[in-house]
Amino acid sequence: MQLAQCEPASELIPPVIRQDYRDAMAHLAAAVNVITSDGPHGRVGFTATAVCSVTDDPPTLLVCLNRAASVHPMVTANAHLCVNTLASDQRELSSLFGGKTPMAERFAAAEWSVGVTGAPLLDGAAVSFDCRISHSASVGTHDILYCEVLAVRQRDSADALVYFGRNYHGLSSAG
Repeated sequence: MQLAQCEPASELIPPVIRQDYRDAMAHLAAAVNVITSDGPHGRVGFTATAVCSVTDDPPTLLVCLNRAASVHPMVTANAHLCVNTLASDQRELSSLFGGKTPMAERFAAAEWSVGVTGAPLLDGAAVSFDCRISHSASVGTHDILYCEVLAVRQRDSADALVYFGRNYHGLSSAG
């Protein structure tokens, strides 16, 4: 994949301070997702908000994953994953999969099905996107995983769990 190169920022423009950037990102509301993978390199899962749609032809989304994360080698080697978008009643799973809880305990806290890729699909998730990783790009500390969606499972009438202002919030589809 070839990306256009941007001109470097002018030396007159000071760089954005890391903490200022992090504080600003706290004002960007995002769906809470548990990303799962299973295969020859192990069963793993982690919480992520850095997920978004890329295109619907072919159906593709992206997941950003820190290369220093303990799950990184397994997810990328398995070459497939499932993006399980959490419903508002699944907040505890976000904390479990976002912390240092052992993998077996994370997965024991919920019911799972197996997707077409072999990745774990969270029963009761608002939506699950079962994907194969088609390619990736590295930016700073993270890899951007481009994931072709091979199957979708959606729960009817599920409220969403979003992260905003460093807190969880339920978001209802009811007007």
